[in-house]
Amino acid sequence: MAYPNILYIHSHDTGRYVQPYGHDVPTPYIQRLAEQGVLFRQNFCAAPTCSPSRAALLTGQCAHSSGMLGLAHRGFSLHDHSQHIVRTLREAGYRSTLVGVQHVARDAGVIGYDRIIPLRSASVDDVAPAAADFLSYAPSEPFFLSVGFFETHREFPSPGPDEDARYCLPPHPLPDTPRTRQDFAAFRASARTFDRGVGAVIEALDANDLGENTLVICTTDHGIAFPGMKCNLTDHGIGVMLVMRGPGGFSGGQVCDAMVSHVDLFPTVCDLLGIAPLPWLQGRSMLPLMRGEVDQIREEVFAEVTYHAAYEPQRAVRTQRWKYIRRFADRTGPVLANCDESPSKDVWLENGWAGRALAREQLYDLAFDPNEAYNLAGDPSAAQVLDDVRGRLDRWMHETDDPLLRGPVPAPSGARVNDPDARSPNEPTRTTP
Repeated sequence: MAYPNILYIHSHDTGRYVQPYGHDVPTPYIQRLAEQGVLFRQNFCAAPTCSPSRAALLTGQCAHSSGMLGLAHRGFSLHDHSQHIVRTLREAGYRSTLVGVQHVARDAGVIGYDRIIPLRSASVDDVAPAAADFLSYAPSEPFFLSVGFFETHREFPSPGPDEDARYCLPPHPLPDTPRTRQDFAAFRASARTFDRGVGAVIEALDANDLGENTLVICTTDHGIAFPGMKCNLTDHGIGVMLVMRGPGGFSGGQVCDAMVSHVDLFPTVCDLLGIAPLPWLQGRSMLPLMRGEVDQIREEVFAEVTYHAAYEPQRAVRTQRWKYIRRFADRTGPVLANCDESPSKDVWLENGWAGRALAREQLYDLAFDPNEAYNLAGDPSAAQVLDDVRGRLDRWMHETDDPLLRGPVPAPSGARVNDPDARSPNEPTRTTP
């Protein structure tokens, strides 16, 4: 069989807040894709901040191994662009095309795409028609098409008649108030637009008889842009949608409950194409799950934050039952600059969020505390579990040569970062020498 095409559809800040995960966020096109393919209920990003997450997915390694410790547009970069998936696919005979958001490099030209389609914006109204047009004239050789939507990033559009705030329920970390309901109604409006873009691209794929031999990967970078979610290592921040459809067993409306990570996608593609394992890959192929050979491919997933708008170094390990988060900076309060401005953020601030203490270590029992609200790190009954997850995290940090092992991690020369004491990412930044 000829190599399958690969269609990588991705959004900003969507988490798992789409219809197939049971949320009251109507996304009928993503729902249909799930019913045709495989929905991964326990997929996690490797870093709940934009560029580090995407770098992990596209290089198959954790963010600090790839070098992407912060945001590309603020001056952070990959160690080695040859580790990006498009370089490996080119050697296998693929032609790669970028439409819309990429967020892995300040200049998309250094990544290695064969073609970058220029657009007025990265919104659905510009990206979806360009992607559909590409699919109408797809190259004869196998293609890798990256379709990146700005949605569901803030600022959100105004809610329409289908997003009546009176009947919205805010996400679990937030109180149910008129302002948080209105805020989430606006998110639902953005998700509706994102879904429309997904539908337009998938319909173009199928209309041009490309669906049968195309692996579709539909995902997002991290949790939604609400307090306690994006840029946080709880599942509210690292739990992300993943729907796949196409060759390799990704069909039939399956639901997979095995834990998988974004770093597993590159190895999965290599396995599907018969490409020998690459030395830098840290993930694991998901094909054994699809073939029914195993019930799980990993006992734990790891995630990290180093920089977002400001420095906030933390690492986490998640098993099926337990979540362990360790913070490495001396500050004991939240880094407010790492939370986007929003009505929901205002609600938290008005209720004293800035003065709330954060523990250096956090341990959560996900069976009884799925919202990760009750820290058991100081509970003697959890001491044995704490010792186990500490060991798992320490081993991973050493195996991946985490720079935090050597102390505070400086930003690269020329990077723009906020002061950790700032209230907003919109405040003036400093440029590192």
